[in-house]
Amino acid sequence: MTFNLTTERRIGRALIPLGLITFAIGVAFAIVAAAHADSTPVGPLTAGPVSRTTTPPGQLIAVALPHARKGTGLVWRLARPYNPKVVRQLSEADLGANVVLVFRVVGRGETALVFALTRGDTSPVAVKAITHKIHST
Repeated sequence: MTFNLTTERRIGRALIPLGLITFAIGVAFAIVAAAHADSTPVGPLTAGPVSRTTTPPGQLIAVALPHARKGTGLVWRLARPYNPKVVRQLSEADLGANVVLVFRVVGRGETALVFALTRGDTSPVAVKAITHKIHST
């Protein structure tokens, strides 16, 4: 009987890390789902500047968006979905007077990065819009 009890204890101890990993993955998925659920869609966009970039896959594209004046509560956010088969976001950082987003071109095709300046993350009203069209050859 001692052999069976020792074996069961070893198995139990081995399953603890597996359970913790499973729990952590579940929490991560819940956080991601909540983040996507919180995003209020941006309504109609104002006419704004449009830039175009043509590049092959494997290149990086950086988009610099000017910070809004302090105290206004205005923030830049993606207003429309983009094609993840063409570009993927790598990073976002505050750099001086700008918010800089870096994307990697991962495939061929076309997509548009459409940004809106809104009052906070929950406002559907766009004060300003900027569009970056990407054509990957």
